[in-house]
Amino acid sequence: MPGAMATAVMKKLLLIVSFLALPGFQLLAQDEPAHTYPITGKLEDSDKKPVPFANVALLAARDSALIGGGTADENGLFNIPAEPGSYLLKITFLAMDEKIVPNIRVAAQPVALGTITLTSNARVLEELVVQGEKSQMDLQLDKRVFNVGKDLANIGGNASDILNNMPSVTVDVEGNVALRGSGNVRILIDGKQSGMVGLNPAEALRQIPADLIESVEIITNPSSRYDAEGEVGILNIVMKKNIRYGLNGTFTGTAGYPSNFGASFNVNYRRKKVNLIANYGWMYRDGPGRGHSRQEYNSADTSFVYEQTNRRNRAGYSNNVRVGLDYFLNNYNTITATLSYRRSQNDNKSQLEYRDFDMNNLLTRTVTRTENETEPRTNIEAAFNYVKTFERKGQSLTFDAKYILSDETEASRFREVANNNSVDIRQRSYNTEDEKNFLAQLDYIHPFGKDGKVEAGLKTSIRLLDNDFSVHQEQESNYWVILPDFDNRLAYDEKIHAAYLMASNQFGKVFVQAGLRGEYSDILTELKKTGETNHRRYFNLFPSIHLSYKLQDAQTLQLSYSYRLSRPSFRDLLPFSNFSDSRVFRAGNPLLNPEFTHSFEAGHLINMEKGTLLSSIYYRRRLGVVENITSVDSTGFTTITPINLATGDSYGFEFNLTYDPAPWWKLTANANIFRAMNEGYYNDRLYSSDTYSWTSRLSSRVTLFGSVDFQTSFNYRAPRRTTQGKDLSIYFIDLGLSKDILKGRGTLTASVRDLLNSQKRRSITENAGYYSYSVFQWRPRQFLLTFSYRLNRSKEKQNFEKGGEMGDEE
Repeated sequence: MPGAMATAVMKKLLLIVSFLALPGFQLLAQDEPAHTYPITGKLEDSDKKPVPFANVALLAARDSALIGGGTADENGLFNIPAEPGSYLLKITFLAMDEKIVPNIRVAAQPVALGTITLTSNARVLEELVVQGEKSQMDLQLDKRVFNVGKDLANIGGNASDILNNMPSVTVDVEGNVALRGSGNVRILIDGKQSGMVGLNPAEALRQIPADLIESVEIITNPSSRYDAEGEVGILNIVMKKNIRYGLNGTFTGTAGYPSNFGASFNVNYRRKKVNLIANYGWMYRDGPGRGHSRQEYNSADTSFVYEQTNRRNRAGYSNNVRVGLDYFLNNYNTITATLSYRRSQNDNKSQLEYRDFDMNNLLTRTVTRTENETEPRTNIEAAFNYVKTFERKGQSLTFDAKYILSDETEASRFREVANNNSVDIRQRSYNTEDEKNFLAQLDYIHPFGKDGKVEAGLKTSIRLLDNDFSVHQEQESNYWVILPDFDNRLAYDEKIHAAYLMASNQFGKVFVQAGLRGEYSDILTELKKTGETNHRRYFNLFPSIHLSYKLQDAQTLQLSYSYRLSRPSFRDLLPFSNFSDSRVFRAGNPLLNPEFTHSFEAGHLINMEKGTLLSSIYYRRRLGVVENITSVDSTGFTTITPINLATGDSYGFEFNLTYDPAPWWKLTANANIFRAMNEGYYNDRLYSSDTYSWTSRLSSRVTLFGSVDFQTSFNYRAPRRTTQGKDLSIYFIDLGLSKDILKGRGTLTASVRDLLNSQKRRSITENAGYYSYSVFQWRPRQFLLTFSYRLNRSKEKQNFEKGGEMGDEE
């Protein structure tokens, strides 16, 4: 099946590439002058060694306008075609002084310049080692970029671990991601929606090795160029990509306890106009988890008390493969095509023990329920990108297309028995989820004046989901019947068409960016077996505005506003989730409507000699808030269902600090302090909450003996009230030790996650005579050892290139 899908995807990809590449080849043919003559030469350094892959720009002698150019080959030879005329050459290369060759006259014959000597730039070479390290946090107008490689707590982990270490981001024990206390956050891969996140983001993020991730962008007030989806903002995971010349790469291996093994590589090979990329990540994890809870129910008709103890084990492997190429048609046209494949297989086991008590708190019986689940997942993703730049700096045209196929099957077998032989139940459940996704996007940027630009774009996204869920119960030996209350098929068809227009400009110390995005949504939800349908069509306009004012050289004030929405996730619409717990059932709601949010934010950035401080205040007004409501019937069966409440308001203060007390000591600290208020009616009952809470992280990294890094980090999440109870506090400590070996080409890292074994979710639920207290821990304390090796590049050189110097070679 995956092989057939891959073949079909490749055929479609090749068709798209062939169709879209044609204009680029025509442009290339049109740009080639009718009569040209070669300008040739050889580049050497002061030691008479060739200088490969340097940039050679051909400029007009009259006004220094760029006419053409190229790149020297591996032997330092270059060949630049030119029409008859007067020129000069500008030669640039990393760690070399810029070289100008004047007075080049092209008549009706080739021009041979011979050997040109380039000299080393001592200042650049010094910075290559001393100032080459990339900052862990990069602050931009509408986002914060966190470079995850320098955080030792991320090494050897996965995408979920990385997000859990981001400021203002929390990941609960089940893997659900929240930003500034809200779970309505949009997760993107390389700025686009991706099948790598999949139908179940919480589980999918655990399958992406951290070694393949370059950075994470936190966008709390996205501009109009981004989708309006995501009430609280966007988390964009940027995957590693390398376009250096020659063969380069990084290889990483990880071993840990409890069982956590992984291996990955990220390589590229670039020669002349072609850059080939390939990365692969394999990971195996065996994660034990455990917890307990107590439920009490009292009413006029009945009452009950039971305690539950559960043990779970999530074991499985994942394979992530990505191959692609960049083809540089000429200096202005580039085509990129990639194909990604992910295959994972989980084998999960759980055991739940229920202890029932009477009114005198005497144990009456014990019931044990076991589950064995297999969970294979497959994702295939083909992407195409075409970028055209122009002679005018900043002007560009970009086209993106992506096709995604995903399928997932959850097959479980259950057995429930009682110690007094009153219960002996055998059940099985099947949950298949298939997704097809296609998106196409066109973006254009046109600069004007000195600092202004206009941006416009179109996007179409089509998403087709099919879910078939059923629960079977054995009546007699090998005779199974379907339970009618747990049998249906959900079809979810989503079509979203969008367009945006945005402009920005700088007026003295003030920078202004404003935009407007329009989205038309056509969403059909249909329960096939019961004939229930919900067809929604709506059009919305989403404005955004960002202002930046430079108070002085070291201080900047930022203001922003955006209007956004959060559509219900597939899991929220799904009538059935799983049947692991026969007494607590999480059901979706096919009638859910989207949330809409007005978001305001003001920020103040201070650049200090030894660090930066970004402080922000924000306010969000939410309409149609989605809350999970817990209801309990007289038999003790608990149902948790998401519904749309009326309104929600939240405001808070946030700060991010980076500070280097000494050259060998780096500190980072962040905190988010907020108040959240929700209120609405459901079944003629008022549900409300008013909570003050906060999250924080403090990290310290010291460099010992010049090559050993030691990092400690502390995370804390304060208690938080909900509409039906309270989430209690969580805290955990991570440690990491890293040493460079093999002359900077290798790095060995040892780390401990959750040193005190304290990362446990604790919650209280109270509702009309019902009380529940629960504690659960998905993963205990983790020990990891990781080794990384860099092929054809040392650590210092790699860090320098990440700092932005690669632009000369692209």
